[in-house]
Amino acid sequence: MDPPALDPLPPAREIPSAFGATGEKQSAISEERLLRRLPFFRPQNLSSTPNNDSPVIAHSSRVDLDTKRYLNTLSITSTSPAPNAPPPAVMLHGYGAGLGFFYQNFPVLAQWAGRRGSSVYALDWLGMGRSARVPFSVKAKRDDVVTRVSEAESFFVDSLEEWRQKMGLDKMTLVGHSLGAYFSVVYALKYPTRVNKLVLLSPAGVPRDPNLTMPSRELTDSRDTDSFGSAEEATRARVDEIRAEQKVEKKQESKTRRLLTYLWEEGWSPFQVVRSTLFWGPMLIGKYSSRRFMGLTEEDTRDMHDYIMNITLAKGSGEYCISHILAPGAHARLPLVDRIAALKIPITFVYGDHDWMDPEGGRQSVENLRQAGNGKGRMYIISQAGHHHNVKAVNDLLIKELDRA
Repeated sequence: MDPPALDPLPPAREIPSAFGATGEKQSAISEERLLRRLPFFRPQNLSSTPNNDSPVIAHSSRVDLDTKRYLNTLSITSTSPAPNAPPPAVMLHGYGAGLGFFYQNFPVLAQWAGRRGSSVYALDWLGMGRSARVPFSVKAKRDDVVTRVSEAESFFVDSLEEWRQKMGLDKMTLVGHSLGAYFSVVYALKYPTRVNKLVLLSPAGVPRDPNLTMPSRELTDSRDTDSFGSAEEATRARVDEIRAEQKVEKKQESKTRRLLTYLWEEGWSPFQVVRSTLFWGPMLIGKYSSRRFMGLTEEDTRDMHDYIMNITLAKGSGEYCISHILAPGAHARLPLVDRIAALKIPITFVYGDHDWMDPEGGRQSVENLRQAGNGKGRMYIISQAGHHHNVKAVNDLLIKELDRA
């Protein structure tokens, strides 16, 4: 049986564009435009009754938390749940992004959910994407680093825990990208009985060394990725090679990237810069969309651009966590490498061979886990990939890791 016909959505704006009409309605449309690519997705105005031959069904919703907060959520659930199904996978996006960034991962993850009788969820962090844009503040004094970091982290991980309770989930496998990977580790440290496994894609905030990790590059990174790369076990020699390449790139930063980094270190978020400029903002987003999604069709790139434009122009909220969690120079104030050994669960680190996250942090973390008696730490390098990974290679690795859970 074919899926029901859907009313057409208005087309996405061209790239680049001036700031046009934005708001919750436009943001919802831009997200649905991406999710309609999934044949098993059902918009809210349609019945959620699946086709007889559909192994999964997907729908988006707001999961209400306490005090007028909510998390925007995509649920992909099996139509034939298995009693011995593995824990659901929860996809957690990076800084200033949203669940729509995973739209190319959802088809393969849905196949896994259908095959294993499990579920896959993706959500927008509180204060990001299409989740509630509530005020973000930290009460701790500037020199009280531990309390500052704890308050900022709790804003995100406590809302994730409340979401888990509302969804009625016992344990989860968390798959986090960049800052989402950082929060995944923090959540596991705070709620260890609720995490089955961690898969960390280009995790932020891992090493002690400030090195080259710069969140401003979320808007300026221009490296294309090759769809034919693959995952390989990381070796010390490979990590050293990647770090040497990063140091060369560090010396070649553009003036725009340096300006954004300076503003960020002074307390601005990169997205505040975008919202504050009538000309440069649309141009930056257009440039980012075109380069970041260079391998996509023109229609896919345009739709991603419109999605990014809408979530970026929403009221600033969770993005202001960055200066509390990361110090000037963009290394973590409380690096994960010094904290992660407390975990007893399987943890997989994944980096691109052209990543700008320092892979040494992952290598040292796996070693710290081993010394603490946890031999279930792994690390992979994705060839022909940057910070935003090669989709096919990552999908293959994700299924391998989820089946291993």
